[in-house]
Amino acid sequence: MMSSLLTIQDKQHSSRINIPLDPSTLDLDEILFLEEVENYFTRYPNTKHIDICLHDINGHMRGKRIDVSSLRKLSKGCYFPLSIYAMSLDGEVIEETGLGKRIGEPDYFCKPVLGSLQPCPLEPELNAQLLLSMKEGGADCEYEPRNILKNILAQLEKQHLYPCMAAELEFYLSDQNANAGTMVSSQCFDVQAPNSYQQVLDEVEYIAALQGINITGIVAESSAGQYEINIQHMDDILKLCDQIMLLKRTIKQVALKNGLKASFLAKPDLHKAGSGMHFHMSLLDRAKRNVFRMRPNESVSAELLKVISGLILLLPPSMAILAPNINSFRRFQKGNHVPLEANWGLNNRNVAIRIPCSDAENSRLEYRVAGADCNPYLTIAVILIGTLHGLTHPLVVPTATNQMSDPAERIFLATNQLDALALFKENHILQSYLGKRFMELWCAVKRAEHQHVYSQITSIEQMWNI
Repeated sequence: MMSSLLTIQDKQHSSRINIPLDPSTLDLDEILFLEEVENYFTRYPNTKHIDICLHDINGHMRGKRIDVSSLRKLSKGCYFPLSIYAMSLDGEVIEETGLGKRIGEPDYFCKPVLGSLQPCPLEPELNAQLLLSMKEGGADCEYEPRNILKNILAQLEKQHLYPCMAAELEFYLSDQNANAGTMVSSQCFDVQAPNSYQQVLDEVEYIAALQGINITGIVAESSAGQYEINIQHMDDILKLCDQIMLLKRTIKQVALKNGLKASFLAKPDLHKAGSGMHFHMSLLDRAKRNVFRMRPNESVSAELLKVISGLILLLPPSMAILAPNINSFRRFQKGNHVPLEANWGLNNRNVAIRIPCSDAENSRLEYRVAGADCNPYLTIAVILIGTLHGLTHPLVVPTATNQMSDPAERIFLATNQLDALALFKENHILQSYLGKRFMELWCAVKRAEHQHVYSQITSIEQMWNI
């Protein structure tokens, strides 16, 4: 158990202060958090600042930097406005959500996420970061993406099912001072990255290790300046998403530090490959055995086929989450291993749900639709909704893409954001898991973002000489 003293840094006098604690006044989460703080200070005794944050619906960090002397107080919680979850990509509160000025932008109670106190990418020996989670009347806030995923994981757990997932995150590096889309030349699967890029990748890997993120591979992708980072598979799905968000921040800040820019846009350059966020998933039972494991003479297990059927059924309405902005839909073009249909296949990178090569015990699926700009909490949420629905409902298993003979079997995905939002809004299966109020919030924010872009007059239009 925790000691009776908590030690914190007094910056003014360059000394440590021991603060007596009375465990009888603390609940278990508070005790665990204060133990986490003590352990962190053992590793990083010179910590001065902590960035405390929530992730909005777009996955942007919203919060503030506090002095180390205030960290202990966070065991009792803090407050941030609910309107954080009504913010657009531009950082504007969308009033149509009903969470803004009309209700006075009220503050809601937030608690630290246990295990999330980690070093910052820049000056990690001095700066830390801590993830918060918002509460609503004592319960989890229904608008917070992390809470939505947490709820769906709980429903899977009731079925004694535990997803095990790995993530592949694609992004571009480019010179800050170069024209947009200008990258140093590199080749697909090239293990010799340009020096400036290699320095960034090495530093990202170093910081990730400090943060407890196990990077299993870094791959040069098909376009110049594009890379993919692989995160080790794990059965703590909330932690996986937390690590994706940490990694995104690290990549961006380390790139800027080295005179480069990192982009997670789904399509930063129309003439180059888009960037995706792919997820590999197996499903474990109570004995931690893979539910998808193949029996003799099987190429795909019966349980995996059930999951595939649920995922494909919900892929069209899920596009509003998987491709969350106008730019996202620019990625869906032929010739770049990007799925244009709700389909599946064995060892085929053109499909939405790929069954990779593996031995019988390690059978899994790869979900290849989401862009690098997606919110991982929400993306995994819709993957798991499809998983649950497929396992609990008698659905027709769709034909694998290489065996299709009837054109009527093909299910094309939406090619623009408004069509995707319309399908999303009307889907009752997604609504039963995500909640009606969250779906209304998502649609309001996304329509406002779309309108903001659409209302701009382009230079091409101005040159039409009409």
